[in-house]
Amino acid sequence: MPHLDTAAPARPAGAIPGPSSLTWRYAGDWRGVFSSRSTLLLQVAHPVVGAGVADHSDFLNDRWGRLVRTMESTFAFLGYRGEDRGRTEAARLREIHKGIKGVDAEGRRYHALNPEAYLWVHATLYHGMVETQRVFGRALGPVKEAALFGEWRDLALALGITERHLPDSPAAFRAYFDGMVEDRLERNETVDLLIRLDREPLPPPPNWPLPRAAWTGLALPPGRLLRKTGIGTLPAVLRDRFGLPWTPGDQRRFAVFARGVRLAGTVTPEPLRYSPVAARAMRRARRSGGG
Repeated sequence: MPHLDTAAPARPAGAIPGPSSLTWRYAGDWRGVFSSRSTLLLQVAHPVVGAGVADHSDFLNDRWGRLVRTMESTFAFLGYRGEDRGRTEAARLREIHKGIKGVDAEGRRYHALNPEAYLWVHATLYHGMVETQRVFGRALGPVKEAALFGEWRDLALALGITERHLPDSPAAFRAYFDGMVEDRLERNETVDLLIRLDREPLPPPPNWPLPRAAWTGLALPPGRLLRKTGIGTLPAVLRDRFGLPWTPGDQRRFAVFARGVRLAGTVTPEPLRYSPVAARAMRRARRSGGG
């Protein structure tokens, strides 16, 4: 599908996002943290992804290490560390997923490079960027949405997802996404584990110098907020499927919070709208004339 944003430079299929991309802008938006928990639940609710995490991930024993490695991998393949690093990381991700396979709790064989599952994880990236803007920012118009979608397709090709598996338009993506949510995602042991862990504060980071209680006191309020925003940004059908209560009062409070975030975004200076890694990458690009 050609980009509709004619001002954007043409890029080859399989391109890693760069400084002029909408992906850098929207993937780096700090407001994405409010939907990060729902994105993770969307991913592991796919039976193949959930089984792979249950059998092969070490996140329970090294939650901080896993979090840091995941974030660094994401920054790399999104191009914030440069195109060469992005291509290297995309190839590494595909390589390490070759060995993730087994039999799940229901007796179903799985492989992490199953095209449906591999695409689904990537699909949650595009969904998350669009939803973050719709709920907490300014909803994308058709031109920007089509341009962002084109970049997402290019990145999918760079990750080794074949074109025949990709939706060919934002409308086709929405139909695909809704169908996956309705008919394919499930409540599994990994979903239940993440929901349980989400009710507890993250353990103190390595080398935390103060008593554990001090960390817990600091971590509980933002943890509770992110849990609520994570539930609020899940499709309603999944809240019901996962047994996550959501009352009309919850929805009203969530709407008030989202409106406050949108208003705050209108007065936040541009450098503060992005994660530190994204902001630094944008500054480097501007200094070198590439932004």
